[in-house]
Amino acid sequence: MTDLAGSLWGRAKDAISVARHILPQSPDTAGSRAYFAVFYAVSAYFALEGKTFKKHSAVEAAVHRDLVKSGLWPKKFGASYSALMELRTVGDYGDWEHVSNEDAEKAIQIAGDILRAVSKANPEEFTGLDEI
Repeated sequence: MTDLAGSLWGRAKDAISVARHILPQSPDTAGSRAYFAVFYAVSAYFALEGKTFKKHSAVEAAVHRDLVKSGLWPKKFGASYSALMELRTVGDYGDWEHVSNEDAEKAIQIAGDILRAVSKANPEEFTGLDEI
């Protein structure tokens, strides 16, 4: 594994752990951390292929282009990634709008599904989900 992929995978695991822990106190933060968990996990996946991106929108585009359209991931994962990205915007910048507890719980569940998919694609490289 590259140092970058390993670092990103560690961030993904940290982010989902924080999302689960902070949910009772702050659904906004939990929703944001759920998004960052998938952002880091997918970025780690692409880093193994030598691909890096400078923008969140570029990672989202790569998810749809390289994972969903290629058939590696189901369409629901692409839609879920995009939905988590939107939820993060609400959680971080929502002014009067906030992430509901229910939406944050769902975001954490979806993030877990995506992290497991990334881990399953590279089980020797992306380990440690059982610890979370």
